[in-house]
Amino acid sequence: MAVAREASAGSASGRRPLLPFVLDHLVWGILAAILLVCSLAIPHFFQLGIFLNIALHATFVGLLAVGLSFCIVAGHMDLSIESVMAFAAMVAAWLTAARGSPLGIQLPTALTLLVVLAFGALAGLFNAVLVVRFRINAFIVTLATYIAIRGLGLILTGGRSMYGLPDGFRAVGSADLLGVPLLIWILITTYLAFGAILRRTRFGRWVYLVGGNPVAPFRAGIDVDRVLYKVFVLSGVLAAFAGFLLAARTNGATPNLGLGMLFEAFAAVVIGGVSLRGGVGGLSGVFAGVLLLSTIDTAINVMGLEASYMQVIRGALMLLAVLLDSVKQSVQRRWA
Repeated sequence: MAVAREASAGSASGRRPLLPFVLDHLVWGILAAILLVCSLAIPHFFQLGIFLNIALHATFVGLLAVGLSFCIVAGHMDLSIESVMAFAAMVAAWLTAARGSPLGIQLPTALTLLVVLAFGALAGLFNAVLVVRFRINAFIVTLATYIAIRGLGLILTGGRSMYGLPDGFRAVGSADLLGVPLLIWILITTYLAFGAILRRTRFGRWVYLVGGNPVAPFRAGIDVDRVLYKVFVLSGVLAAFAGFLLAARTNGATPNLGLGMLFEAFAAVVIGGVSLRGGVGGLSGVFAGVLLLSTIDTAINVMGLEASYMQVIRGALMLLAVLLDSVKQSVQRRWA
């Protein structure tokens, strides 16, 4: 009897990691199911061109979602990323357009990128100072900067759209590499690089620790404030980089550029398994969440349905993701 009980306990302990693993990677199963349904229901959906379009459509939201994921894993929120992205795009267009440069000249694309990334870093640093040094709630701080930076964009452009960027700039958004758009390679490389940083580096482990319990890392000698500074700066830089690429892709910028992408990025992060409680999640699931939303959006466009259907689906998926996060928390507490 004792041997039987030990065998039963061993079998149960072997099964215990299975359910959390399935829950953590469920978004990939949902993505596969959605792709299968679309391939069966929509003629000619299952083809390389459609899949490349899905990945290309996911690029800009995907980059925003990386920085947002770091912030949420660290236990905070960054609502300013959409405005940072839009303002960065307008700055890039302003500095490279033939008649738009404040210096009276067209800046080289590489120099423009440095200026744009510097702005993103400053925006992230500004958020971090208010959150870390002055202890203001990150939701309030980044909501305020979201509104303010949108206003700065309108002031910068006078409410006008800017088009007609140099060929070298536009090539970044239209070039192919091995038959695949360069933007997709950038997206994949970004997720691989920052996924490795989050999972395999000391900084990444600290991000998880700070988000899970900010008191314990402090007692362990970890500089919690420095970690948060880096997280917010990273979020700002990635948002600005997304804006630079978006300007290159659209050959310009408008005051309302990227409107609504914040909510898409947030939905992808939550659907991808990053817990709003902090300290839980990874970029693998977020990548799947971005592709899932892009797949649904592409399918709706191919079928000619109204965009309002996508809003309903996103809301339902976010509620499902929050419910799934609650279930995972219950499972972890039960098996802890």
